[in-house]
Amino acid sequence: MPPATLPHPAPHDAHSYPQALTAEAEGLPKGQRTAQAIRIAACHLLEQSAPQDLTIAAICGRAGVANGTFYLYFPDQAQLLDDLLQGFASFLQTRMIQAGHSQPDHPMRAATEAYVHLFEANRGLMKCLVHHLDAFPAARAAFHRLNRDWIATVVEATRRRHARDGRDTLPEDELTRRAYALGGMTDHYLSSLHLSREPGLVSVSSDRAAVIATLTTLWERGLQP
Repeated sequence: MPPATLPHPAPHDAHSYPQALTAEAEGLPKGQRTAQAIRIAACHLLEQSAPQDLTIAAICGRAGVANGTFYLYFPDQAQLLDDLLQGFASFLQTRMIQAGHSQPDHPMRAATEAYVHLFEANRGLMKCLVHHLDAFPAARAAFHRLNRDWIATVVEATRRRHARDGRDTLPEDELTRRAYALGGMTDHYLSSLHLSREPGLVSVSSDRAAVIATLTTLWERGLQP
């Protein structure tokens, strides 16, 4: 079988984790490029398959490596997916923080827009984070840490905004509960739209800008005193 080669990426999408992995692989030693090729192959296969249905043969076939090569980098597919999802959780957090900082006057809208694009560009990986994390303990811990850090960021930013505007704010525990509830609502909405494809939701969600506006409105109003 020919040596692993990284696939030629489609036009660059800053929200695509496989494309980020491809960019990271440039200039790496051959062994590290091969590990990246295996990760990228798994990303693409997850777009069509549940994580429990992935096989080493399918991953290696997509990556262009011999089956035995897989075991030089990962003991089994479960460890590969755990590794992959930990990296993806970090990628999500970084992109959302960057988005919020890029529009300091409208950080909630910017972060919501980034999350919508990230969910849409990485459906297979998001499927694992939303529905299959119990099988991947390290990835579950990473995703919970991402959620906790993001919620803390939202709560602190909300309290600062209320203070700046001279408004009373809510107790921190209440803001935290609301932020967790709003985050769960957002995940459920996007999961129903992009993963289960609930027909009624799909029929009113073809306008991405309108979806982002709706979710942003719910976040902003939900955090008001």
